[in-house]
Amino acid sequence: MKKHIIANIKMNQTPEESKFYLASIISKASALVDKRLTICLPYTSLNLGKMMLSGTDITLGAQNIAEEEEGLLTGEISGRMLKGCGVKRVIVGHSERRSRFKESGQAINKKIKIALKNGLQVILCVGESLVEKNTLKTVASLTAQIDECLKGLYENELENIIIAYEPVWAIGSGKTASVKDIEYGVKAIRKAVENNFSEKAGKEIEVVYGGSLNGKNIASIYNAEGLNGVLVGGACLDAQAFLRMISKC
Repeated sequence: MKKHIIANIKMNQTPEESKFYLASIISKASALVDKRLTICLPYTSLNLGKMMLSGTDITLGAQNIAEEEEGLLTGEISGRMLKGCGVKRVIVGHSERRSRFKESGQAINKKIKIALKNGLQVILCVGESLVEKNTLKTVASLTAQIDECLKGLYENELENIIIAYEPVWAIGSGKTASVKDIEYGVKAIRKAVENNFSEKAGKEIEVVYGGSLNGKNIASIYNAEGLNGVLVGGACLDAQAFLRMISKC
């Protein structure tokens, strides 16, 4: 099966900048046929993404979703809104949302259910802090996050969930987890899924890695055991550099 490459643009790009970015990526689409590429744009560029990515094999993603269907939530965006913008996948539970906006596991669980109800695939981010890593609590932290975020889901719904292992200490820090660290985290995630659902679910759930990826480390990480791809943040913002980077996968 083709592996994922997910680009998280974060709070960058005006619609005009997204237009040039997407045009650069689309022009090289023929070189990406052996990969499943998803680009998670800011809300203001989603309609543009819908138009430009139509007819390509590139999937349009969003970076967040509200935990309610609609209502008095100024500034939020609903699953129905995302669906109407042509979004197919949405990032949920990114560490930046957890830390800066105090999103709880319970809220993330609601967001996952809302996304699935609206026919959206979920990219669920989990990861341990540096303190947890240094005190040998990586497995406990990942297990707790999986338990809470996937609570109440049916096993067949896991087909529409990708888990992104993003160690909090590696995001935007320039510190990349070693392949050994990543494989350890991936095993913990799969075991947690197995304990919540079944051995089959633990084996089949798709897991990607994100955290300070660059042109020097992406190839070895992309091929780590048990990994189904990568989630790229800051390194995806320059289209040409991003294309050079993923050409090494």
